[in-house]
Amino acid sequence: MRIQVDRDRCRGAGQCALTAPALFDQSDDDGTVVVLDEQPPTELQEQARRAAALCPNAVIRILANVPRLCQRPATFS
Repeated sequence: MRIQVDRDRCRGAGQCALTAPALFDQSDDDGTVVVLDEQPPTELQEQARRAAALCPNAVIRILANVPRLCQRPATFS
């Protein structure tokens, strides 16, 4: 699963942050959505779906069947 948001359409209602605080926050500048984890672990995926369903402006999009990316190895200079 991957979470995508359209920040340009977000009005800052905060339903996402209230519904799934481990996945969403709000910008200190304008209150719009900030995604904390674009690829949530299995145990948080239902919260992501619920937040998307409750968003009054429908700015949260859930993409299914997207494999979780591994962290990139550290690079050295």
